[in-house]
Amino acid sequence: DNSRSDTAPFVDRERYLSAIEAFIDRPVVKVLKGMRRVGKSVIMRLLIERLIDRGVSGANILYINKESLVFDAIRDYRDLYRYAVDYFKNGAARGASATTATSASASAAGRRTYILIDEVQEIEGWERAVASFLADGLGDVVISGSNAGLLSSELATLLSGRYVEIPVYPLTFREFLSFRNAKRDGGDRTDTAAEAENEFKNYLRYGGLPGIHQLPANDDVLFSYLNAVLNTILYKDVITRHKIRDASIFDKLVRYLFDNVGNITTAKRIADYFKSQRIRTSVDTILNYISYVEASLLIDKAPRYDIKGKRLLEFFDKVFLNDIGLRHGLIGYREEDINGLLENIVFKELQARGYKISIGVIDQLEIDFIAEKQNEKKYIQVCYGLGSEAAIEREFGNLEKIKDNYEKMVISMDRFFPAERNGILHRYLIDFLLE
Repeated sequence: DNSRSDTAPFVDRERYLSAIEAFIDRPVVKVLKGMRRVGKSVIMRLLIERLIDRGVSGANILYINKESLVFDAIRDYRDLYRYAVDYFKNGAARGASATTATSASASAAGRRTYILIDEVQEIEGWERAVASFLADGLGDVVISGSNAGLLSSELATLLSGRYVEIPVYPLTFREFLSFRNAKRDGGDRTDTAAEAENEFKNYLRYGGLPGIHQLPANDDVLFSYLNAVLNTILYKDVITRHKIRDASIFDKLVRYLFDNVGNITTAKRIADYFKSQRIRTSVDTILNYISYVEASLLIDKAPRYDIKGKRLLEFFDKVFLNDIGLRHGLIGYREEDINGLLENIVFKELQARGYKISIGVIDQLEIDFIAEKQNEKKYIQVCYGLGSEAAIEREFGNLEKIKDNYEKMVISMDRFFPAERNGILHRYLIDFLLE
C-alpha cells in the first residue's frame, strides 16, 4: 500500500530529495548509494509522499523494499520484472473499473508510473530488469543499494550512461541538529553556542545514523544499537556475501581499521601487526578483506598526493569511517583519539559537500586534506587545539609551505583563535560544520 508512508518521526533531508527530484520523469535511473541505515529507505518514502502530494495515485507507485519479507519471493530479475508488470496491470484495471471508458483512456494516456526498489543488490541480475523498465517505458526508476560495486560494468553497459548516482551519507552535524530539534517538545531550536557545543559532543560520541534519534540518548542503548547495525553489515554484506571462512581474522582486521581511523594504513603494516600477535595471514588476504569492507561502505580510503611532484602515492591510504558511532559501538569511546575523530568528521563533511578528497604530502610533511570540486581547491588542517606555539607552527607552518593561491584553512576546537594568520584562515570546527 503506497497511499501514504509513515514518515512522521523523520526530518526531510532536502539535499537528497532535491537531487532526486531534479531527475524525476526523465529517462535516467536514479541510484541512491549508501551504507545500510543511513536513511535511504526513508528518503524513498518521503519521495513517495511528495509524488502523492502532487497528485500521483498510490496505485501508480511501486515500492519494493528487499529488507522486508513481503518481497522475499522476488529473487531474480525475472521475478522483479513480472512483479512490476503485474502490479501496474492490476492498478490500471482498478483505475478503469472506477471510471468511464473515455476518462480511463485519458487517465492512462497521462498516467506516470514510478518504480522504487530499496536494497536492490539483494535481487540477482537486477540490472537486466531495470534496463528493461527503461526500454519498455514501464516506469520512472529509483533504486538504492548498500554496496560500492552496485554500478557494475554490466549495469553501466546495459544503461549506457542513463543513470545518475546520488551518494547518501550519515547525517552531517547540521542535519543531526535538525533531527535533535525535531525530537524536542515543541521543536525548540538549538541556537546558542553552548547548546551547539553540547550537541556536538553527542554527535562525536554517537555518530550520524538517523536511527539513533528514535532511541533514548544513553550509552547502553545507543552503543548496543550501533553494534547491532555494524554486525548486520559485517555478516550480511561482507562475511556471507564473500563467503569468508575465517571470521576471527576478519573481525580482528575490522577492529584494527576502526582503531586506526585517520592513520596511514597499508596491508603490509597490518600483516606485520598480525604477525606480532602470532596471527598467521597473508598480505593478499588482508587486501581482499579491506576491499570487502570498503565495498560495504563501512570505510572510505583517501589516497596520499605529493603536492610538489603532483602525483598520487600508491599503497599509503588513510582510512576513515562512514560513521564514527559504529566505531564506538565496537571498541568504545576514547577521549585520547579525539584528533583522529575530528579529522573523520571533517572528511565526511567535505564528502557530503561534494568534494573529492586526498591527503597532501609536501617536504615529507602531511596536509590533512586536499579538497577539490570543479575548479575549486582547499587545503585543510584539522586539530583539536592550538594551545601551544608548537601546535600553531605545525598546523599553519605546513600550509605555508604550499605556494599556490588556493584557499588554506586550519580547523580546530579553539573558539576564540584569530580568524587568520599570515593569510591562512582559521575556523572554529562547529562554525565550519554549520556553514
